[in-house]
Amino acid sequence: MAVKKMWGGRFSEKNSDVTERLSMSVHYDSRLYRHDIRGSKAHAEMLCNMGILTQEELDAVLKGLSEIEIEIESGEFEFHSEYEDIHMNIEARLTEKIGDAGKKLHTARSRNDQIAVDTRLYIREEVGKVEGLLKQFIIRLTEHAEEQKDTVLAGYTHMQIAQPVRLSHHLLAHAWALVRDLNRFKTFRETHNLCPLGVGALAGVNYKNDRQFLAQKLGFAGITPNSMDTVADRDYIADVLYASSLLGVHLSRMCEELVLWSSYEFNYITLSDTVTTGSSIMPQKKNPDLAELIRGKSGRLTGNLVSLLTVMKGLPLTYNRDMQEDKEPLFDSMDTVHLSLEGMIAMFDEIVFNKERMSQTLGANFSTATDVADYLASRGVPFRTSHEIVGSLVGYCEKEKCNFYSLTLDELKKFSLVFEEDVLEYLNPAGSTERKLSEGSTSVEQVMKQISSIREIVE
Repeated sequence: MAVKKMWGGRFSEKNSDVTERLSMSVHYDSRLYRHDIRGSKAHAEMLCNMGILTQEELDAVLKGLSEIEIEIESGEFEFHSEYEDIHMNIEARLTEKIGDAGKKLHTARSRNDQIAVDTRLYIREEVGKVEGLLKQFIIRLTEHAEEQKDTVLAGYTHMQIAQPVRLSHHLLAHAWALVRDLNRFKTFRETHNLCPLGVGALAGVNYKNDRQFLAQKLGFAGITPNSMDTVADRDYIADVLYASSLLGVHLSRMCEELVLWSSYEFNYITLSDTVTTGSSIMPQKKNPDLAELIRGKSGRLTGNLVSLLTVMKGLPLTYNRDMQEDKEPLFDSMDTVHLSLEGMIAMFDEIVFNKERMSQTLGANFSTATDVADYLASRGVPFRTSHEIVGSLVGYCEKEKCNFYSLTLDELKKFSLVFEEDVLEYLNPAGSTERKLSEGSTSVEQVMKQISSIREIVE
């Protein structure tokens, strides 16, 4: 059956096949059906208030839209690519069901403001889900941090052992990055909580409509102030793609550590069989594939952001069909973020921290060298001089193939007469974390403060 274009009145020839294929978006924007129907119901109520729809027509529209929603969810709805998008497919089916009242629904509305409200409603819903998963993951990290507050391991810079830190402090470092991600998504909801519906194609509409009614009905805090900016704006999508890409970077960095830490050489953690896979040829393998897959997905999250920014960078006001390219990156990013967070939660639900192995690395690479330098500085030696003395001490140990812990006080005094018996405590990495007195440091007191602060923010 040939489908008549709803905009085809001025055309004498039908579109070519390539035009049809390039124009079609219903194969992906059909997931907006609930949001499109919700926006259409609010618009229909406003039209009734304006006297454009009678009460009887409004009842028919609302009933028809509800039935269409059921048809779509049950798989009975037949999508026509010739209708291009979700909006026209729903409108055509509504008209088929209820007649001329369905044809009135698009009065005082354009697909330009219709898609803007659909995507805003969709993102608001999806961001809520992301926030829920983020909170769940952050709380899981704080639980591990509290459980591991007495576990100390070597901290790294440049992938070289640097200073002793508590495992809890390390986990909380990741948690704080996720708290920033959570705040970014919350800020999105506050910044973009304005209703675009009712501005028409670009200039407004030739009706005294009630945009405040639409905003209230759809749960927005207010209305967008400028009709041209409204239909040209995709900042709200770019913002959520940016928040998603940065979250992806943070998850990727965590996954990189999970991959390293689960290796034979590190052996800091053991991942559950439920989140690892084997090799098709090597029977002994237990691969951290989930961590690697999530690490890899950060690339597509960043790519989605770059894709949208590239589309938008040269567009004149107002709406341009290029903007149809906004939805696939959006949908993909939302799906990817949800799946990635679920994967992270699954890995940390059953992760095992190998404390003994972590403690073994503390004695390597002179992890308390800074403590010893600070020991000298606290006794009046200028820090730069202290730094040089301890550097010479490290060089001596490397030459003699020994470590700090085997040095006698007499050996230490060869490098500085300031050294006394109590310096041996500073050489021992076990007490290093409790010598950190600054706020936000790795001492038990500061770690517990951080846990409390994060839980207060999240809960």
